[in-house]
Amino acid sequence: MAVLRLMTWLSLRLGRRASRLALYPIAAYFVLFAPAARRASKGYLRRVLGRRATIRDGFRHVLAFATVIHDRVYWLCGRPDLFDVHIQGSELLAEYRRAGRGIVFMGAHFGSFEALRMLGDRHGLDVRMLMYTENARMVTQALAAINPSVKDHVIALGRGDALLRVREHLDAGGCVGILADRSLKDDQGKVRHADFLGDPAPFPIGPFRLAALLQAPVVFMAGSYLGGNRYHLCFEPIVDFRGVPSGEREAAIGHAMQRFATLLQERCQAAPWNWFNFYDFWNASHD
Repeated sequence: MAVLRLMTWLSLRLGRRASRLALYPIAAYFVLFAPAARRASKGYLRRVLGRRATIRDGFRHVLAFATVIHDRVYWLCGRPDLFDVHIQGSELLAEYRRAGRGIVFMGAHFGSFEALRMLGDRHGLDVRMLMYTENARMVTQALAAINPSVKDHVIALGRGDALLRVREHLDAGGCVGILADRSLKDDQGKVRHADFLGDPAPFPIGPFRLAALLQAPVVFMAGSYLGGNRYHLCFEPIVDFRGVPSGEREAAIGHAMQRFATLLQERCQAAPWNWFNFYDFWNASHD
């Protein structure tokens, strides 16, 4: 935590351009000395680029990851003015907002999910992140160290009152966000395979079953980092579970999961350096 606070202080003192110079040796270190992550990166890049990935490709991949993490400091400290952000699909969100509907945003370990906070401030959306805080204790502490108010925008899953809190928030017109491309180690039997970059890949069922239970509209969200200070936020409809009969729910969930995987694939193909699952996603050991 002390190192994180120091890095945050330096980033804000030196500015984004100067402080991000430190990202290059950090990225090089992980490319050279994290063999498992390097292999996973090469496997993913081979699929998305359609050719053998080079060490330069791997460095660019890790550097994009480091840059997005670094930019989190500025998003969390209320400095969206530092970024050039293009938004695609905001009219969809406005339509749900006019109808008073809460939204479940389905994102991935892709680009910057933190940019959703900026959109919330701009459009008056009250967005809460759904997280298994026990499994992401260090992440939660890290974000809170940068901006203590982050804890007020997180709903901890796995607790007895979690579903009630999510339902109340959605009923009040609020929104929730969840990452739907990574299962947990104890999720055995709770994944479903969807076609993704050429082969079936395991995606967790839980986020989609939650949205179905809440009868909420589900919107895909991706915040692609495009280099420099440019980000592209994309919002696409996945499914609206309201009105889906209980007998058709599982089929609707299956279609929604494949739609999510297809949209994620499109984003990966458009901005390939942005997907940050640095493990063998297609052959995950906990599948």
